[in-house]
Amino acid sequence: MDKMVVRVPVTIKSKVTEKLKAKIVADLKSNVQAAGLDLEQFEFDARRAINEQANVNSDAVARLKEQIDFERSKRQSAKKEVEDKLERAENLEIGSEIGHGQIERSVEITIGSNLEELMGAEIVVEDGKVIAFRA
Repeated sequence: MDKMVVRVPVTIKSKVTEKLKAKIVADLKSNVQAAGLDLEQFEFDARRAINEQANVNSDAVARLKEQIDFERSKRQSAKKEVEDKLERAENLEIGSEIGHGQIERSVEITIGSNLEELMGAEIVVEDGKVIAFRA
């Protein structure tokens, strides 16, 4: 066998434009707002559950509070993570490149092929249009 066809990853990078930055920031602001509303609803439901449990079995309230604290912490962490992403997005520089995913391509390799060169392929996109290929 002198040759083989293999699938290799290709990194997709997006060139940051005003349009892309505005879209990313808007999406993340929406996610932050949704996380905030989710946290508010959780707090409301948690208070109600504690009150109901207190009327039924006051011994179980402590365990319920522990579970609620754990879940609250997870939700607060998720919201903080989205807020951090928003902050990074707001600081993106126009013209810089950001990772936007990965796809695969089929490549024919032969004895002596430089596998490292084949593995480093990139596609650069600007506002949805391919502007460059890099090997």
